[in-house]
Amino acid sequence: MYYYFAPMEGVTGRLFRRVHSQFFHGVDKYFMPFVSPGKDRVFSRRDMRELTPDAEARVPEVPQLLTCQAEDFLWAAELLADLGYREVNLNLGCPSGTVTAKGKGAGFLRDPDGLDRFLEQIFSRAKVAISIKTRVGFSSPEEFERLQECFDRYPCAELIVHPRVRSDFYKGKVRLEAFASAVERSTVSLCYNGDLTTSDEIGIFRQCFPAVDRVMLGRGLVGDPALASKAKGGPSSDRDTLRRFHDALYEGYAEAFGSRHNAMLRMKELWFYLIWLFAGHERLGKTLKKAKNPAEYEACVEAIFGEFSLQRDSAAGWRDQPIF
Repeated sequence: MYYYFAPMEGVTGRLFRRVHSQFFHGVDKYFMPFVSPGKDRVFSRRDMRELTPDAEARVPEVPQLLTCQAEDFLWAAELLADLGYREVNLNLGCPSGTVTAKGKGAGFLRDPDGLDRFLEQIFSRAKVAISIKTRVGFSSPEEFERLQECFDRYPCAELIVHPRVRSDFYKGKVRLEAFASAVERSTVSLCYNGDLTTSDEIGIFRQCFPAVDRVMLGRGLVGDPALASKAKGGPSSDRDTLRRFHDALYEGYAEAFGSRHNAMLRMKELWFYLIWLFAGHERLGKTLKKAKNPAEYEACVEAIFGEFSLQRDSAAGWRDQPIF
């Protein structure tokens, strides 16, 4: 079974991927938060810092592109191939209104004919393998049958399916019946993505879909950094490893940003998910969220690691409904 780390804007950047791979094992690929190539055909310095291959990376990384213009995709894919990447991922899942209004991300799913023409161009001309991350429709999962016919016509490296429609965003129960239908019909390799947050849930998923040999984990893996390792039979997170992971990431952000305050703000995004791994977190969770300066933040973190025990699995309080 293969486990992938989903791209999460503001969380799973270059430094996070490097530090996570140093302390936790089990991830077979890290997918990078999307970049959007524009008509000027120039990536920003910030984008290039993310895209330049990391000599310290221990696990393959896959850049993700967000565009609805074939020529822009092909330009970016060629640049990424020249940088040494063997695969690029097309984002057809982002539900943001500013993205979908431009016909990108999940917005592209409204136009299957246009998407078909786009895919024909990029698959016939790209010099690098292409995978696709998609939702099961824009407005309704009934749209996915037509979309899947389109995907199946091309040599997609793998199709990563998040079984929600655009209007679901990331809430509500995933539409497993749509994914089951995709498994029955698909002629390309499928990867599942969506709300698997414990090793037990992953085990149940594998029983339900034995033909699917790859899973992408997002919020569940941020909330429990050892989740992929546990799914492969490894140990749960332990306090010492988790603390060293935290400290390495915090200090890395402080150095990268030149500011412990900005590092604290970035770490709070991680703690939104991570706090649920600690038993009794309710007492200090709000205090951590309200910390106004690094000293307050560091004192709160010290108390969390010093006073609370780790649970076997994250309580995943940020998720509104369990998958199983």
